Amino acid sequence: MQVSILVGKAAMLNSTISSAIHKQPILTRQYCDFTGLVDDTQVSTAYHGGVERALHYYPKEHYAYWQAWFLGMGLKSAKPLLSAGGFGENISGTGLIEQEVCIGDIYRLDNALIQISQPRSPCYKLNARFSYPAFSVLVQANGRTGWLLRVLETGEVGPEANLALVERPYPNISVKRAADIVYNQAFNPSGLAELAALTSLSPSWRKKAREYLAAGQVTDWSMRLLGPDLPASGQL
Repeated sequence: MQVSILVGKAAMLNSTISSAIHKQPILTRQYCDFTGLVDDTQVSTAYHGGVERALHYYPKEHYAYWQAWFLGMGLKSAKPLLSAGGFGENISGTGLIEQEVCIGDIYRLDNALIQISQPRSPCYKLNARFSYPAFSVLVQANGRTGWLLRVLETGEVGPEANLALVERPYPNISVKRAADIVYNQAFNPSGLAELAALTSLSPSWRKKAREYLAAGQVTDWSMRLLGPDLPASGQL
């Protein structure tokens, strides 16, 4: 399948939040190394980028859903942002969604070889980008998160690259199922144990699964989802 390749530079989303979430299509072939596309920027490197989160894929077909949702809410200002690159993705294509791809899937992306490492964890910067205070919560809850990938073999990719599945070692653990176990189920010991043992899952997610198992419960996500300036109770 053919996909679009996108990169972004840091910019201010509002008076306090900087992000490189706004991605634009590349115009010429570009090198993809072990930390991603050479012209792409990651601002909060503790939570974005690095070898386990080198690339982000977001399904293009989700944009029709979000366009309908924002229109139904009377929020027309988001419409110009609801197209490829709007969710900060480096790879945008039609034909793959979270229920259909699996943790550990290996793909040939032009000359590079990439592997799905984890679901994308929505954060409060989505709220600032789309001017809706709990948009990240909605994205997490309905599973339209996209996913992150590591680079196994570096190489050049074109503006319209070819993406082809090479291997699916874990066909029973879709990106959607992994995200649901961690985020959308109150406490799933068997599912968390499965994720903790999944070698193709990113170390941070395996650690998260082990911590949840040890604690006997999930942790508080409010800081990631809503940011340091949390809205007052009842304002979501």
